[in-house]
Amino acid sequence: MEWYVMAWKKFAQFEGRSRRKEYWMFTLFNILVACVLYIPGLIYRESALGLGLLALYGIYSLATLIPALAVSIRRLHDTGKSGWFLLLCFIPFVNLILLVFLCLDSSPGPNQYGLNPKGV
Repeated sequence: MEWYVMAWKKFAQFEGRSRRKEYWMFTLFNILVACVLYIPGLIYRESALGLGLLALYGIYSLATLIPALAVSIRRLHDTGKSGWFLLLCFIPFVNLILLVFLCLDSSPGPNQYGLNPKGV
């Protein structure tokens, strides 16, 4: 949970570096919340409860858009890549390269984006 909160504390900070753990914990928590709101919302979409859950899902998705972009860009910075590589997500099949970049370990020592967040 602390990694999720850490990403929120750096809400719109696009410079610097983020560890794999921070990125993946933030992503995991977002997926879990999205599933909790979206799936029951679809099941009960004909009722007021379902519509309310879908509305909450939409609000949550919009609220997490900027922090998700920021932590993704900082994660790319940690591997020594530019944040512009995030645009690969719009190219079918090539977007798998982005997944590989997000899974890579930190580049050792400081790089052009800052000090290593692992402190190594």
